[in-house]
Amino acid sequence: MKILVLGGTIFLGRHLVDAALARDHEVTLFNRGQHHPDLYPDLEKLRGDRDGVLQVLEGREWDAVFDPSGYVPRLVSASARLLAGAVQHYTFISSISVYRDFKLPGLDEAYPAATIEDETSEDVTQHYGPLKALSERAAEAAMPGRVLHVRAGLIVGPHDPTNRFTYWPARLARGGEVLAPGRPDRAVQIIDARDLAEWIVRMAEERRAGVFNATGPESRLTMAEVLDACHHEAGTDAQLTWVDERFLLENGVQPWMELPLWVPSTPDYAGFAAVDCRKAFRAGLVFRPLAGTIADTLAWDGTLPPEHERRAGMEPEREVQLLRRWHEQTHE
Repeated sequence: MKILVLGGTIFLGRHLVDAALARDHEVTLFNRGQHHPDLYPDLEKLRGDRDGVLQVLEGREWDAVFDPSGYVPRLVSASARLLAGAVQHYTFISSISVYRDFKLPGLDEAYPAATIEDETSEDVTQHYGPLKALSERAAEAAMPGRVLHVRAGLIVGPHDPTNRFTYWPARLARGGEVLAPGRPDRAVQIIDARDLAEWIVRMAEERRAGVFNATGPESRLTMAEVLDACHHEAGTDAQLTWVDERFLLENGVQPWMELPLWVPSTPDYAGFAAVDCRKAFRAGLVFRPLAGTIADTLAWDGTLPPEHERRAGMEPEREVQLLRRWHEQTHE
């Protein structure tokens, strides 16, 4: 196939390119050239901007489009409408954040999406989920019946710019006493970017359309299993100290970003790590062993310079202070 990738140099985008090339497809990149411009020197690169600078796409044809960079419905609509007559299939990378809430475990693709009163808002930070839902609608309106909507969960692995998973392998690799959040048996859902990318390429080859939740693994995974696997791959003297959620909240610890993978066990989030992905499993989504994801993430993380920005994770000094306070409280 001839594939156009809107982006293609950041995290999932580059894994999509790699997966497509591995299956002998012809790939063209469209982006602004602001991130890793020297990546993929042998591929065709079209320079432009989704916000009004799409002319370079006019008059071209591709078999499929991968859109991992769409967050604002206005821009998704512009790209999809321009390409509607030039491509056969469009893959939009959405998110499980589109759902109205996570109060029920096992929510599937039919669960209601989140909404916002002002649908012209482009505040992605404030309205990420609803804007993804509106972007899905915009893509579908431009290419009815030809869009694969991939509602991904937490995407992890090498080249992850968020540090929302990388924090844990890297933290266990540092050794010492490690603050582990909440209950060890709390469920976690993640997906390796490479597994997601390989599945998306196969789905595009088959011209599969519709909405699919896409996270994993196929069997239940707990926080303890994730951290134990990180500990094993890191091979250090790290020791886990499981800290009560109430203590964390009382001390102002920010869920998800300051302590990645942790979301408080409240009724509002009962289904957050229990999304039903059986539709994607039946469509061929499979997962590599967790140990491989951790090992590869650690190896990639080890190549980063010391000054690399860490967008998520707890600062070492804060962790030490919290652990000291926790031990003082539990020994009173």
